[in-house]
Parts: sequence; structure tokens; C-alpha cells
Amino acid sequence: MVGSSGRLREVRDRIVGSDPGLQRLRQASSAAVAMSTTLALEYGYGRATHLGAQGTLVGMLLGTVMAMMGSMALDGTQVLPKIRTAVFFPVAIGSGMLVGVAVAGHTDAMLAVFVAVMFVAVYIRRFGLPYFFYGFMIWMGYFFAAFLNATLSQLPDLIVAVAIATGWVLLLTTTVLRAHPQRTLARVRRAFGARARAVARVCADLLETDPHDVRRLARLRRELHSRQLRLAETALVIEGWSAHPGTLPPGRSAAEVRRRTLDAHLAVDAVAAAADALAGTGGRLAPEAAAIAAHLARSEYAAAERRSRYLLGLAGPDGGDASDGRAVTLAGPAEPDTDCFAYHLATAAWEFTVLVREIRRDADTGQGAVDEITHKEGGKGAAAKAAQGDGFAGEPNPNPDPSPDPVLEPDGDADFAPAVTLAMGGLPGSAAVAGGVSARGAWRRLSGLSLTTRQAIQVAVAGTLAIVAGRELSEARYYWAVIAAFIAFTGTATRSETFIKAANRVVGTLLGLGAGIGLAHLTAGHTLWVITVIVLSMSCGFYLVSLSYAAMIFFVTIMVSQLYTQLHEFSAGLLMLRLEETAIGAAIGIGVALVVLPTSTRDTVNTARGSYFAALGELLHAAAARLEHDGTGPAPAAGQDGAAPDLDALARVVDHRLQQLALVARPLTRPLVWGNDPRLVRHRLTLYAAVTRQTRALALGPRRSPGLAPAPHLAEASRALGHAATALALAPVPQGRPAPEVARALRTADAALLTRLPAAGTVLPPVTRPLLRLRQLLHELAVLPPGPVVGRGFTGRGGTARTADASRVVTGSYAASTSYAAGTSYAAGTSYGAGSGGSAAGSAPETEAVTGTEAGDGRLRP
Repeated sequence: MVGSSGRLREVRDRIVGSDPGLQRLRQASSAAVAMSTTLALEYGYGRATHLGAQGTLVGMLLGTVMAMMGSMALDGTQVLPKIRTAVFFPVAIGSGMLVGVAVAGHTDAMLAVFVAVMFVAVYIRRFGLPYFFYGFMIWMGYFFAAFLNATLSQLPDLIVAVAIATGWVLLLTTTVLRAHPQRTLARVRRAFGARARAVARVCADLLETDPHDVRRLARLRRELHSRQLRLAETALVIEGWSAHPGTLPPGRSAAEVRRRTLDAHLAVDAVAAAADALAGTGGRLAPEAAAIAAHLARSEYAAAERRSRYLLGLAGPDGGDASDGRAVTLAGPAEPDTDCFAYHLATAAWEFTVLVREIRRDADTGQGAVDEITHKEGGKGAAAKAAQGDGFAGEPNPNPDPSPDPVLEPDGDADFAPAVTLAMGGLPGSAAVAGGVSARGAWRRLSGLSLTTRQAIQVAVAGTLAIVAGRELSEARYYWAVIAAFIAFTGTATRSETFIKAANRVVGTLLGLGAGIGLAHLTAGHTLWVITVIVLSMSCGFYLVSLSYAAMIFFVTIMVSQLYTQLHEFSAGLLMLRLEETAIGAAIGIGVALVVLPTSTRDTVNTARGSYFAALGELLHAAAARLEHDGTGPAPAAGQDGAAPDLDALARVVDHRLQQLALVARPLTRPLVWGNDPRLVRHRLTLYAAVTRQTRALALGPRRSPGLAPAPHLAEASRALGHAATALALAPVPQGRPAPEVARALRTADAALLTRLPAAGTVLPPVTRPLLRLRQLLHELAVLPPGPVVGRGFTGRGGTARTADASRVVTGSYAASTSYAAGTSYAAGTSYGAGSGGSAAGSAPETEAVTGTEAGDGRLRP
């Protein structure tokens, strides 16, 4: 039973894991500090210069908006880029004000220019992230000047208010609010550890579940898949931050951080894979495996190691005692079909605990920064060493190969290129993928237009319609409809994303009505409380925006309510009018996104799918080059520039492509798109995730077992699978059978993998199992299921749902998907897997012979 300390640890892990690097918390707190202090500064300036009540209030509002946007725009680690960006804040907002002053009082001209300003604000986003904020500032400056009927004589005071806010926010973000790169990376690593423990927690729950509780097993498997995806996202954030200047201490390299993170990631993958395969089988070792996963989830690494050694002692040559001296007493005979999964989980857990212990030792001796989830470079965990000994994970190898591999251990960071470039401290959005997607339908002749140009046209059309429709409802407050239409195209790329964001804006506004009205009555007449609620509301909105846009708009509605109490214009009817105008603008934004230059979600997913398979093909070709290397000299060059392939880097590129694919496919996992099967989309995303985990194991195999003899047949198989992945990148949407080029490549891989059977007892290279798995998974991805997905499998032509055991092979329950050992032992009479004529899911008995790595006596063959 979990005690109070365990629950507190779980709560802490949830908080830390939900916000890698505490980026959202830092941004929210920075915005709160910037807005509150700027309010005070602008108030003091207004009083000192005798601007009057209205002039002071306008300056405070303008300065606060400037502080809010500036705190986001200047969210970086280097000072000079911040200065270069901040210098143009007054220019951007001042140009918008100048135009607004020019048309103030002329309704028709003001409305026409309003549309033009929206177009420009979106169009200039093409020039980079700073211009995203410049565009907003131009739009905001115009809005302030035009709708407040500012005069030319007031413009200098407004510009001064902007300059004060700019200078103050720049000072804050380069001093007290400046992000510290080393501390940020350390926090992201802690988030990785927290998410790894979350994976272990789900594994424990999965193994403790009654095998007959099918619904709970399916739900926990979906949760496990989701936790693993979030773990991979955190690893990518570590990758991105590692490339920032000044992030790593002297003596540490970004390539080293990448290798360490990959090692830990591989260990967690193996724990999850083994738990997924063992769950629901009723195996006799499931309770022991669940206890090991629970220890990992509670950070009880010493207990997890002891329990793992105890369990692995069951597979000893004489079935002897456990490592802590207790006698091994388990009811029932050995169950080779399920025991092997428990052994793999114990081996992976042991490996993970060794990684943690080694890095803590490094931290104690001052050899490196604290990192909960990595190990000293060049050191092999005891479990991995054990596998290099006599093929049994119970006794460490006393003579591991100490020689470094010059190909696998490059010097320094001179050539380090991160797989992902972060945006505002996080992973980039869907625009990075949708930028190369053409518009649908009759708009294809305008396919040469960039995404920002298409969105600028969409915003102009939506803004025009919102002005017309909004003025029909209210000639004074129509701008709420315009704002809703404008914001619908901010931070979105596809029409499904636009639909979701616009709908969430309406939902958030509706939910915020009650809270806004209630708080407005409570704070009426108390200026200090009004300001406090405004600042706290915006901070909460910033913190939650990446989790729920509706939640942010909920707090924005509260903020607007407080603002109108200060302007003495608040009423429940006013908030209802805002809801109606927002609904009009959101509906127009959705309609324009669907009709005018639409960016199809399916087309974007297909583009991401092609990029994923292209990256996968590159990794498989590079792995083939490594497998042809005899381990005694430098590997042959595989790139066009003559450089040796960096499998670690290529593995992270595949991770990033999977993250992009999952991001743009997220709307298709909901019943929103016509003619779409969300279950099928989720099923195929699970397959892509399984492929990615296999490529991770394939990439790390040569580094974990240096000095192995070359394997030409495995190189041939890897190259053939690379050809299959490249063909899949170019192939259209999968149909009932693989494309001819894909089928030929898969047959070649079959010939290389399935026709050269080694003698019994032969220790195979560690990449054998990942290659076998990849062959099975690529075959599944090359075709579409003939019927709707049911649970974890899918319905076959006869209408019968395939069994969970069969589909487990394909949907990610690949036991021991990651290889810790130097090789896989081939048992006599064991079939390698399904023949090339059928899918992997259709041949579970043969495939299970591959996933289980035990001989007839049930002993572990790592």
C-alpha cells in the first residue's frame, strides 16, 4: 500500500512531469511580475506628468498589454537577441497607432484599414518568431488608437508609455526574470525522470489488473502509450535545450547528453514493453514484475534492484537462491511463454537503477551535473554487462570491452545538430509541418502561396465578414467578433485545429460568464482587488494555455469583467453580448478555414507521414552501414558529406518526426472530421510509436555491444527495410495491400532475416530482434485494415475481431522490444516469425516464438 510520502511523491511527479522545465510556470510568473510592476510604473508616470485619469488609465492598459506580449517575446536566454527584438517594440506598436490616428473618426476608412492591418499582422509572421509579436503589436496599436479615437497630440504620450513598458520588461527579462539555461535543462531532466516514473506507475497498475478485466486493461494500455509519447516529447525538449549556448557545464557535451538520455529512454521502453506483454496473461511472475515497477514508480531504486536480482535469480543455472539470500519459492511450474517477459522487465529495471546509481555517484564526485535518468558515459549497466558474459543476466561480465569507438564517441559539440529547434522553450507547433501542404480543392492553383500568406488571406476574409456580421448585432462592440475571427488563425495551421480553437474560445467565454459576473460584484469599488484579479487571471491563463485554450479564455473572460468594472461599463448583458459576438466571430473563422484556401488535416498528416518514413529510411540505411562495419576500424561513410552516420542523432530525428505526426493527427483521434475513424487513427499511431521504439533499440545496439563481428545478412535486411520505408514515404495512402515497391523491399528483408537460420545456441547481434519487429510493423503500416478497429486489434474480413494476443505483436506490446544484451540466443526448433505472405498479426503463434527469448528450459536468453 502506498503511504502518504508515496502519494506526495506521485503528486510532485505529476506537477513536474506536466510542465517540463517548469516553462509554463516560469512564463506565467514572468507575465504576472511584468504586468503588475508595469501597471505601477505607468501609474506613477501618469501621476507625475499629470496625464489625468483617462490618460493614466489608457497608459496603464497599453503598458500592461505591452508587458504581457513583451514577457513572451523576450523569453530567451541570451541578452543581445532580446535587445535587438525589444528595440522594435515601440516601432511596431507606434506604426499601428499612427495608422489608427489617421483614420480615427472615419468609420468606413477605419474598418477597411482594420482588415488591411490584420492581413499585414499575419503576413509578416513568415519572417520569424519576433515578427509574430510585431504583427500582434501593430494590430494592437491600431486597435487602441482607432477605437479610442486617439488624436495626433496624444500619440507622443502613448509612445512614451510603450517605451517605458518596453524598457522595463527588457530590464526584467535580462535580470531577475532571465531564464537560466543550465537550471532549465536540469528541470527538464527532472521532468523526464518524473515521466519515466509515471510510465512505471502505469506498468505496475497494468500488471496488477485482473486478466479478465478487459476494459481496464485496454484503458491502461492506452494510458501507457500516452505516457510513453509524453516521455519521448520530454526527451526531445532535452535535445533542444542541450544545443543552447551556455546550457552545459564545462567538460560536458550535447552529444553526451543525447546518448545518456537515449540509454535511459531505452530502459523505460523495455520496462513498458515487457509489462504490456505480461499484463493480462495471468503469468505466475506478474506480481513480482508489478512490485518491481511499483518500486521504480516510487523512486525506490535500491529496492527495485534487489527485487530484480531476486527475480532474475529464478532463472539461474541451478534455480538457486536470490541475491539477498532468500530462498526462491514460487507456486507452480515454470511458464516459459510468460516468464520471459518478467525476466525482461527485471533486466530493464536493473539497468535503469544502475544508470541512476552511476549518475548519482558522478554527482557526488563532481564529475557531472546531477541527472536522475542518465549514467556515466562509457559505463555499461550491470544488466547489460551481464548479458555480455555468458548470456545469462545474473552474473556481471568481469571483462567488458573498455575500448571506445571513435565513430560512436565524437569529440565535442562542434558538429552537434539538434533534431529539434525549440520555440519559446518548447516543441514547435503544427505550422512546421503544414507549411509545405497545398490548399485543397479549386485553390490548388494557388499552391505556391506559403502558409502565412494563405492565413493572411483567410484572416482578411474572416475579418471582413466578422465586421459585417458583428455590426448587425452591435455597432459598438463588433470588434469582439473580429478578435475571435483573428485569433482563430493564431497558433493553428489546419482547418481542424482552427475549428477546435474557435470552438474552445466560445466554450471558455461561456464558462467564464458566471465566474466573471460573480467576481465583478465582489471586487466592485476595490481597485487593488481588481488589479490583483486581473493579474492572477492572466497568469493562470498563460499557465494553462498549452493545456486548454478554453481554460485560458475562461480566465480572460474574468479579466475582461474586472476591466469593465473599472471603466464603469460592466453588466451581465455586456458579457452576454461578448459571448454572442465571440460565437459569431468563431463561426466565421471556422467557415473561412473550411472554404477559403483550406489546409486539410489529412493532407498535413500525409505530409508528416512521408517525413516520418523518410527519416526512418535514413536511419535504417545508416544502421546497415554500421552493421557492415567489422568493429576494428572506423565505419564506412554513409552521408553525402563523407561523415559517418550518427545513429543516436538519426534516432532522435525519427522521434521528432513521430511527435510531429502525432501532433497534426491529434484532431483525427476525435470524432470531428467527416468520414474519419478515430479508432483506426489511434491504432496506426500506436504502430508508428512501436516502430519508433524499435528504431531506438536498433540505433543503440551497435554502441551497447561494440566489437561484434560484422553481420552482412542483417545489414542487407536493414537496407531492405530502409528501401521499404523510403517507398512508404513516397507511396499514397495505404490500401488493402502494400504498394509493389514496398512489397518487394519487404520480401528482400524476409529473405535476409528468415532464410539464414543460425545454429542452436548461437548468440545473435542485439539488432536482430528490432529488425524482426520492424519487418512486422512496416508490413502492418503498408496496408489498411479491411474493417473498423475493435479494441487493440481490428476486425477482419469475416467480421471477427482479432484477439488481443495477436494484435499485441503489432500494436506495441512487443516484449523486449529494446535489446540490452549483446545478442539473442537462438533456440533450436524456434520459428523466426510469420512468413512474408501474411501480416504479423495473423500469425501470433509463430511471432510469439520470436518475442519470447527463452530456450526450452525457460531460462532467460537476453
